[in-house]
Amino acid sequence: MAILSLSLQKPTPRLPNHCRFRRRVASPSNQSLRPISAIRRIPSAPPTKPPGELYQPFRPPPSPLPAKYRSLGPAERLEILRNRLGLWHEYAPLISSLSRDGFTPPSIEEITGITGVEQNRFAVASQVRESLLLPAFPTDILTFFDASSGADLLYELRLLNAAQRAAAACHVVHHRLDPKAAQELARAIKDFSRRRGEEGWKCFSAASPGDCLAYLDFRLSREAITDGDRVAALEKALEEAESDSARRRITEELEKRRKGEPTEEEMEKAASAIVPVVRLRYGEVAEASSVVLLPVCRAEEGGEEVEAAPALCKLEGAMGVVNAERRWGRWVVLPGWGPAAEVGKKGGVAVEFLDGRVLPWRKNRWAKEEAVLLIVDRKRNEVEKEVDELYLVRDWKKENGLTVERGKKLLEMGMKTEALGAVVLVVRPPKEEEDGQLIDDDWE
Repeated sequence: MAILSLSLQKPTPRLPNHCRFRRRVASPSNQSLRPISAIRRIPSAPPTKPPGELYQPFRPPPSPLPAKYRSLGPAERLEILRNRLGLWHEYAPLISSLSRDGFTPPSIEEITGITGVEQNRFAVASQVRESLLLPAFPTDILTFFDASSGADLLYELRLLNAAQRAAAACHVVHHRLDPKAAQELARAIKDFSRRRGEEGWKCFSAASPGDCLAYLDFRLSREAITDGDRVAALEKALEEAESDSARRRITEELEKRRKGEPTEEEMEKAASAIVPVVRLRYGEVAEASSVVLLPVCRAEEGGEEVEAAPALCKLEGAMGVVNAERRWGRWVVLPGWGPAAEVGKKGGVAVEFLDGRVLPWRKNRWAKEEAVLLIVDRKRNEVEKEVDELYLVRDWKKENGLTVERGKKLLEMGMKTEALGAVVLVVRPPKEEEDGQLIDDDWE
C-alpha cells in the first residue's frame, strides 16, 4: 500500500527556466532596473602612461666576476682558488660566486685550502678596493695593494667611508704601515669625529690621517700617569702630526710637560673642586667594615654651636667605649668613607641642613626640599686661593643660621678668614627609590 500511495502522488510542476528568470527579475522592488554599463564601466582601452615614462624591460644585474671567469664552471673556479692563480682581488669574487652555487665556507676550505677567515678577508678587502677605483685616486698607490699583503691592509680600512679610505690608503703606502698599524690608523680616524669639543681638538684636521693619529697620542699623553710617559706620547704625536696648527699645539704641550707646568685642564680642574655627594643606603652602616662617629650641629643654631662641638673622641677600656672631651647631645654614625674618616681624625663636625637647596647646585634638578648632612673640616677655616671649594659660613642675611658659599665668592667679599670650615662631603638621607648621584654639571 505504501508503494501504491507513492505512485498516486502528483509531482509538483516545475516552471521553465525563462519563466523562473522572469519571476526573479520581476520581484517586488522600488528600484528601477539599470543597464550593466551603469554599474561597472568597462574601459575600452588600457590606461595610458604619463608622457615621458617609457617601459623598461628587466635587466639582470651585472656579474661580479671578471669577464675572463664568467664562462668557467665550479670545478674550474675551485682550481683557480686552489692554486691562487692571478692577483688576490681577481680571484676573490670567485668565493662569493661559489657561495651562490651552494658551496659553504668549510667546503671551500676543504677543497682550496683557504680558511674561512681568509675568505672573509678577501671578500671584504675586495669591496674596499672597489671603493678606491676613482679617477682621482693615484694608480701607483692602488697597484701597491696588488701584493698578497694588500688584502690584510685594505681589510683594516673597512670601517671608514670612501673619502677616509682614500686618505688612509695613501697614508698606509707613504709610511709603509703593517696591518696592525693600519688598524690603529683606522680607529684613530673613526674616533676623531667623536671627540669634537675636547681639549685641543680644533687644532687637528679630520682630513689628515696623520693628525688623527697625532690627536690619539695627544689624548693618551693627558691620561698618562708619569711625566716620562706623557713626554713620550707627545713626542710620538709630534712625529705623526701633519698640519702646522697641530704641530704648534703639541709643541706647546710638550714644553709645559718638560718644564713640569700643569696643563690648562689640570688648572681648571683644581680651580673648580667639586664636593662629593653620596646618598646613605638603608643598612649601609651595619654592613660597613669601619665607621666614623661625628658630633652633629643644627644649621639654624648658628656658628657658636659648630665651634663648641667636641673635637676629640677617644676609645677607652677593653670594650672601646667612646669618650668625648665634652658632653654633646647629638651624634651621627657614618660608614668609614675616605673624606669622613679623614675629617673624623682631625675633629670634624657634621652640620644638618633641613633644606639641601642651600648648596650651590642647580635648583631645577633638586627642587624638592630634602635634608642634607655636611661633613665639615674645621681645621681648614681659611679660604685658599688655588682651589675654589665650598665653605661653611655664618649667614649674614639672618641673625642666626649658617649657609654655604664658594671660596671664590668669599675672597671677592674679603671674607678670607671668616669661614667656619671647608665642606668635604655631602650626605643625603636614605630613600626607597634611589635617584642618580650628582654629576659635575649639577653644580652651579
